Amino acid sequence: MTQVKLYPRTALALLTALNLLNYIDRSVLFAVQPLVQKEFHLSNTQLGYLTSAFLGFYMIAAPFTGPLADRYSRKLIIILGAIFWSGLTLLTAVTHTYWQLLVRHTLVGIGEATFVTIAPTFVADLFPEGQRGRVFGVFYLAIPVGTAAGYLLGGKLGADHGWRFPFYVAALPGFLLALAIWFIPEPPRGQFDSLKETPERGTILGLVHNSAFWTVTLGMAAMTFALGGIQVWMPTFLSAARGYSLERANELFGAIVVVDGILASLIGGWLGDRLLPRMKSSHYFVSALSMGLGVPLMIVALFARGPVMLPAIAAAAFFLLLNTSPLNAALVNSVGAHIRATAIAVNIFIFHLLGDVPSPTLMGYVADRRSLQAAFILPVIAMAVSSAILFYGMRFAPGIAPLSEGATSKGPSG
Repeated sequence: MTQVKLYPRTALALLTALNLLNYIDRSVLFAVQPLVQKEFHLSNTQLGYLTSAFLGFYMIAAPFTGPLADRYSRKLIIILGAIFWSGLTLLTAVTHTYWQLLVRHTLVGIGEATFVTIAPTFVADLFPEGQRGRVFGVFYLAIPVGTAAGYLLGGKLGADHGWRFPFYVAALPGFLLALAIWFIPEPPRGQFDSLKETPERGTILGLVHNSAFWTVTLGMAAMTFALGGIQVWMPTFLSAARGYSLERANELFGAIVVVDGILASLIGGWLGDRLLPRMKSSHYFVSALSMGLGVPLMIVALFARGPVMLPAIAAAAFFLLLNTSPLNAALVNSVGAHIRATAIAVNIFIFHLLGDVPSPTLMGYVADRRSLQAAFILPVIAMAVSSAILFYGMRFAPGIAPLSEGATSKGPSG
């Protein structure tokens, strides 16, 4: 394999590994929630607020890191952020009150914002536009695999060694990956972009009128509301409402997320790229269709008991995760390279503000007053809204040129 081909693939592998740790760190808390709740005597609302606070500070930090990344070294910001969040994760050792845990969790959110805002722009500049769906399919494998690993790690180690121990295991590799990324060259911005940077695509003020960007952002917000609430509360639902042990609930849901997520991320990205020569809105279409198909399956998953329940959860999760790669490809393709990190920061702020910042707390609120089953109606509604937005927004998709025969990715110039 030539060095030209090796460079982008190596960079993608390291960034994907760091993204994996990012999601492991987030989902470990979901796996040990009942243990935390028992130690600190928390209500469901207080428990849900831990995740909402994490995402709130993560969301607020994004608009500050995005403009910095459009002007300065993206690699350096990623490295410093990884060291910061990994160090804070280790501070779980001295967390002995609910408020200490809340502060630790919010600061970790600030650190992780540096990576999630910037890394997609780095990845986008490694490969041509016509490959980005598939490339993001690899990069965003970290969401299901990391989330499932967090469930399994937290469920097993938390039960055996206490809820703090899994955080130590999740933190240590972050320092090593930060060091490895130091040796990866940063690619030139926009080296593979085919569309001109018009005022709508290339300026911050023009972003206000960029319908392609806003369609993705609002569709992603509704999707994230659903996904965030389901990730936080599904293991607790299976344990408290369906009679599984906490460890078994985490194992089952973790297995569903990792298998579905791997298949959905790769298939969704491939399908979006495959349809691109025939349909310029293919990334939007695949995302919209997957959200719509997930709605009836999630309803069955919530109200069915017996052998049909777990297959229904698995099918619903597959379609919920199928949109991840094409929707992120649509996002990076909707704007020019020189404002891409800022645009992603705006996207992150909005979709978290409307999505998974409120959803865990709102679901906890409904669960305290009605039931966890009733609380899951909220993500079902959000999935339907996301599908409707993305179907409507297909008309705004930019005319990205499909990858021509023989086109390959290349390393950074210089």
